[in-house]
Amino acid sequence: TRSRLLPLERTTVTRTAMSAVGAPRARLPAARAAAPGRVSRSRAIPPHASRRASRRGAVAMAAAPSTASTVLALDFDGVVCDSEPESSISGWKHAVALWPEVFDDETQYARVLEGLKRTRPVVETGFENTLLARCILEETHSTDDIINDWGAIMPMLMERWALDRAEMVRGYGAIRDDWMAADLESWLEPNLIYPGVGEAVRLAETSPDVSVFVVTTKQARFASAIMSRKANIDIPPDRLFSQTVSGVPKTEVLLALQADAAPGARLVFVEDKMSTLEKVCARDGLEKWELFLVDWGYNTEEERARARANPRIRVVDVETFAETLGEAAKGGGE
Repeated sequence: TRSRLLPLERTTVTRTAMSAVGAPRARLPAARAAAPGRVSRSRAIPPHASRRASRRGAVAMAAAPSTASTVLALDFDGVVCDSEPESSISGWKHAVALWPEVFDDETQYARVLEGLKRTRPVVETGFENTLLARCILEETHSTDDIINDWGAIMPMLMERWALDRAEMVRGYGAIRDDWMAADLESWLEPNLIYPGVGEAVRLAETSPDVSVFVVTTKQARFASAIMSRKANIDIPPDRLFSQTVSGVPKTEVLLALQADAAPGARLVFVEDKMSTLEKVCARDGLEKWELFLVDWGYNTEEERARARANPRIRVVDVETFAETLGEAAKGGGE
């Protein structure tokens, strides 16, 4: 199941965005662009940002206590940005590098990417796109089985294909690093801003009545570049929390933001992952947060139905999201 809202930029993604590393060999539709060439397994992995900061230290990096009447905490992928095109392409590239003898027919590229698009709701960490790419190529499981039982399927595939999680994380990151080093603009291109969302966030960010924070699993510098270059949104570094770097759960970040909020401030957390919102519901001390599940992100109809049955969670569309941020930007509440 895929979201009903499609980013307007999707129809303008060009072949250059997909072929920044290596020359394409297959003729594929321009809307999804050409498959990239093979990437060597022996390619050196660039150094990654340090992950040594303690959880307490990472949360303490938050901005000075807020005086705004609304604190807005946003997830990034699936709320602000549709990163599925880029993450799917990176998954294909990584699979080609790992299993060249399996991914030797580039005429299957469009079919695999379409399957990755449909199964995006199950992805928690980027390298899972690589597993899904092979799963889809070889038709080891149906789309419905993947959607309903990926938590059980993934470890079985890891064992079947003799894969190590840490190595998969590093390898998938190396594919992205290579792409960005070769052509940053073409990497940015298939990271799409949802129509109507960028404008609403920009309005809130420029208001003194709203403190906007981004809480994401994406490395902060990448999220910042996408927002700045594609939506003209500039979130200060001390308001952008990356779990990839800090290892701090979103629940702990929300507790820290709540502690620094002005007395009586409205607290709003916007997510596309139902499982994340359920963790917030289960965490003591976070009862003051209003929880929004967006209906355009990486979630399924079953998850949206589950959210509607939860009194703590509100399912919102783009119009409601924009209206909420617009009222907050004027200093209004609920």
